[in-house]
Amino acid sequence: MDTIGFHYVVEAAGCDAEILGDAGKIREIFLKAAEVSNMEVKSSYFFKFSPTGVSGVVIVAESHISVHTWPEKGYAALDVYTCGEKANPEKAVDYILEQFRAKYAHVSEIKRGIAEEDEGTFTHMILTWEEAMNRKNED
Repeated sequence: MDTIGFHYVVEAAGCDAEILGDAGKIREIFLKAAEVSNMEVKSSYFFKFSPTGVSGVVIVAESHISVHTWPEKGYAALDVYTCGEKANPEKAVDYILEQFRAKYAHVSEIKRGIAEEDEGTFTHMILTWEEAMNRKNED
């Protein structure tokens, strides 16, 4: 199997606090994100902190989708990592940001597992961008 993988590290801001505080809703969003991005779900676990915040992960055959949230700040730290060519991790990121109703995202795409031919070592390459989502979080 090829070692190349794509890891999206996302700072999502201006998110819906109610969603970020609901472990069940986040699980639902992540499972659908895996489906729309052609990932095979193997397991999931989500934990709600007291008084606020959620950490969770969906393990997929291609790797994982994970999050930690701060509802009181409207902020979510999101990771989507996949290896192989079957999955489309960018679709998962887009779907999650839409469902979190994020107003802003800072995204880093890390191409991982790049083999150095002569020495048997691996490296990575990073591309970063910012997006204003132009959406309102209205009830």
